[in-house]
Amino acid sequence: MLGALLVIWQRPSSHTVGMVMGFGAGALISAIAYELVPESQMNGWGMALGFALGAVVYFVSDWWIDNRGGANRKSINAEAGGSGSSIFLGSLLDGVPESIILGIGLATGAGVSFAFLVAVFVSNIPEGIAGTINLQSVGRSNKTILLMWTGVMLASAIGAAFGYWLVRTLPQADGRSMQAFAAGALLAMLAEAMMPEAFEHGGKAVGLLTVLGFLVAAILSAIE
Repeated sequence: MLGALLVIWQRPSSHTVGMVMGFGAGALISAIAYELVPESQMNGWGMALGFALGAVVYFVSDWWIDNRGGANRKSINAEAGGSGSSIFLGSLLDGVPESIILGIGLATGAGVSFAFLVAVFVSNIPEGIAGTINLQSVGRSNKTILLMWTGVMLASAIGAAFGYWLVRTLPQADGRSMQAFAAGALLAMLAEAMMPEAFEHGGKAVGLLTVLGFLVAAILSAIE
């Protein structure tokens, strides 16, 4: 929602959005490495299987959405275009894994990592900007766009509630395997869409900002 409001009030330059996207990508990679994967450690091949399955499910879902007009939902170019409904579905796909992780953290008693919250917050601002730009390019009104992001937020809240309910209600549900699954999906999203877009518009400085984002999130994890 914040990203959408920034575009509506005063659209930031593509270069600025690319740099913020690079910082957010680094922070999310750090959160995956220090928060999600270590906490999802299981005996045998459980963690590896969940991690790989998350990446595959994201890949297949993303491919399906891309072929229905949502391929450019993270593009900062107003000319990218696409389908409004597919951009909406793609935004749901990108946001739900993060939300499920938050619900799992609450259900297992581990709490919500501040480093992960920071990483999610920063990375979602440029996602909101890119999605809003593309929704405007296909003729959606500002009112419709804000309603769309409200729907994404509600769906994310439902995703968090689902993660909490699943771990607390089903004895056989393993929160660690779900964390591994979500971590694989997040990493696939970063590599497939977020990082290439950040480099294209932010330039070589994005490499340094990605490292900085990783370092900031790593320090926050260590402090916790």
